[in-house]
Amino acid sequence: MCVPGRQAGPRSAGAALDSTPMSGSSRRMRQGATLTLVFGAVLATGAVTGAWGQAGSAVPAPRQGAAVRLAAGDLSGQDLSPEEARRLVGESGDRWAAYYSPEEYADFAQGLDGEYVGVGLWVRRELDGGVAVSRVQQGTPAAKAGIRPGDRLVRIDGAPAARMPVTEVVARLRGSVTGRTTDSAADSATDSATDSAADRALGRASRQETAGRSADLAASATREVGSTVTLAVRRDGSPVREVTLRRTVLAAQDVTVDHPGADVTRISVDAFTSGVGEEVAEAVHRAAAERARTGARHGGVVLDLRGNSGGLLAEAVEAASAFLDGGPVGTYQVHGTERELTAETGGDTGTPLVVLVDGGTMSAAELLAGALQDRCRAVVVGSRTFGKGTVQEPSRLADGSVLELTVGRYFTPAGRSPDGIGIEPDVSVPAQAGPEQAERLALTVLSGLGGSGARR
Repeated sequence: MCVPGRQAGPRSAGAALDSTPMSGSSRRMRQGATLTLVFGAVLATGAVTGAWGQAGSAVPAPRQGAAVRLAAGDLSGQDLSPEEARRLVGESGDRWAAYYSPEEYADFAQGLDGEYVGVGLWVRRELDGGVAVSRVQQGTPAAKAGIRPGDRLVRIDGAPAARMPVTEVVARLRGSVTGRTTDSAADSATDSATDSAADRALGRASRQETAGRSADLAASATREVGSTVTLAVRRDGSPVREVTLRRTVLAAQDVTVDHPGADVTRISVDAFTSGVGEEVAEAVHRAAAERARTGARHGGVVLDLRGNSGGLLAEAVEAASAFLDGGPVGTYQVHGTERELTAETGGDTGTPLVVLVDGGTMSAAELLAGALQDRCRAVVVGSRTFGKGTVQEPSRLADGSVLELTVGRYFTPAGRSPDGIGIEPDVSVPAQAGPEQAERLALTVLSGLGGSGARR
């Protein structure tokens, strides 16, 4: 449960503090800022351990230092060939680094505005190098074909998926490429790069960049609609089966609202893409207004962040503002400078709140859960989160491609970094337990906060 004084935790040593309220500037930040807590849906499922040179680090400290020095330099506008950029990523030792061609980056940017061309599934990289489905959007071609989270992608249009760079997996699912030859450095780099698994922007581009993508790229996306992709899928050791899916234009449904109990509003957030913070705030406002209208003494809000792979930092801060009356949401360090993330005033601080998390809760979603936990605003229920606490910065190269490297990490209001550790829930649910068990426990906890979890 909430630990008194936790929110007054120490700041990390050695960083200058630059107070940067993100409250009312969320919309402006989305239009101009480049720093993001990027999605991690396609990364290895094992949590990063001891990153930044701590004990057990998956990347040695000297190589990580080299990655930070690379990122600290001004790469924007440099005339690097794709091979040089991929090699730089592969040699950086930065597991979150990535290189994107202009076409791939434009595809990601498209999803930032709420729609994308694809089949409706997200993927992740498994520890054994395989590619697994992490989430399936309801009502999409993938869902209608019976594809489920946990299914393994064995082949994509006949090409083995196991050692395929993640960006190529995404491009093939979208129909952006028919195939690409990469060298070993590129393979090792993109295997550990984040991206919007199967069809979504990671908040890597500003709205200005999105609006400015070329007509050629837009026409290319149009041509993908109606084309097909054939996937060879394996489930739990069963024989491989093939399914052919037809690509279509899909709306990114990142926020859904339902009512699993009497006077209970569940707000499920799948990713922090553009506009999600405002959607969360509107859902919280509607829930509070309904409680006031009915005079409800029970119930409350369940904020479901399970499987949320992260996204735009500004959107997570705006979502936090819906539940806070100002104050800290966290800090992030970039190039030795520490900046504060501050909530807007006027949020709903009275409605009982439970936050649901699991091992798929990553990055910006971890910051949000940790902030509400540190501020004693919510009880966090579920299993330990993934543990991605780093910040990436994209640099656009001379040919329009994008190189993205880690430039810092973020901390909760108490000074905790989830990187390699994750957020520990206040009330734990075994990781192997089904989602229904976690939901039932969340309603039980909510009832103890003044809510009634049982449906009338």
